[in-house]
Amino acid sequence: MIRVLAIDDEPLALRQLAAYIGKVPYLELAAQCQSAIEARDFLEHDTVDAIFCDINMPDLNGMDFVKSLTFAPLIVFTTAYAEYAVEGFKVAAVDYLLKPFGLQDFQRAAQRLRERIEGPQVERAPAATPPPSTLFLKTEYRIVKVNIDDIRYVEAMSEYLKVHLEGEPRPIVTLLSMKKMEERLPDYFMRIHRSYIINLTKIQEVNKNRIIMDADTYLPIGDIYKEAFQRYLDSNFLGK
Repeated sequence: MIRVLAIDDEPLALRQLAAYIGKVPYLELAAQCQSAIEARDFLEHDTVDAIFCDINMPDLNGMDFVKSLTFAPLIVFTTAYAEYAVEGFKVAAVDYLLKPFGLQDFQRAAQRLRERIEGPQVERAPAATPPPSTLFLKTEYRIVKVNIDDIRYVEAMSEYLKVHLEGEPRPIVTLLSMKKMEERLPDYFMRIHRSYIINLTKIQEVNKNRIIMDADTYLPIGDIYKEAFQRYLDSNFLGK
C-alpha cells in the first residue's frame, strides 16, 4: 500500500480528494489536513509515501510547504490556478491536477505515483493450471478419491462404469457415462472401444486387434478406433 497525505484548506475539496483516494485500491489515506501547518505537524511524528497538496492556502501555501520539507515524499499538486504548473514541476512534482478534476484524472496521477514507487506495472499472464491428478467418484453411497495415474482402464457396463485400478482386485463401480469420463481424463488415456478407455502407460503388449494389459486382461480394439490407436502406435514405435 502507498500511504498518502491529503492537504486542502477547502473542506469540500478535501472530502472529494479523500473519496478519490478511497477508490484506488493501492492507496491508503494516512491523514487529511486543512492547512500546510497542520500537515507539517503531522509529518513530525509520522511518515507517508506521497502527498496530494493544494497550493493556494492561507498562512503557508503548498509550494512553500513542499520546499520546506527536508525529506519530501512524492508530491502531486492540486490547484485551481494553472499558472502554478511550471513552478510545480520545478520542485519535481509527480503530477499536477488542475481543479476541478475527475476520478479518471486522479487515477492517472495515482498510477504515476505507483510507477515512481514500484516501477512500471507489467501485466503478467495467469499461471497455467496444472491438470488434476485425482478424481472423486460416487460408489455404494460413498465418495472415493481416485488417483488418475492408478486407473488402468475403464469399462462400460450399461449405465455404469467399472474403473479398474492398479493394485486393486475389485473395480470401482460408478453411475457415469463413458463420454463424461473420457472428457475428464488426461490425454494419456484413449478410447479403444465403445466399452473401453485405457491408460496408455499401462499397456503391456499389442497383439493384432487386442491390447494386453496383463496376463488376464485382453481388451479388443473397436473398428472405429483402430485408426487413432494405430497413429498412437506409429508415433511411439521404435524399429523398422
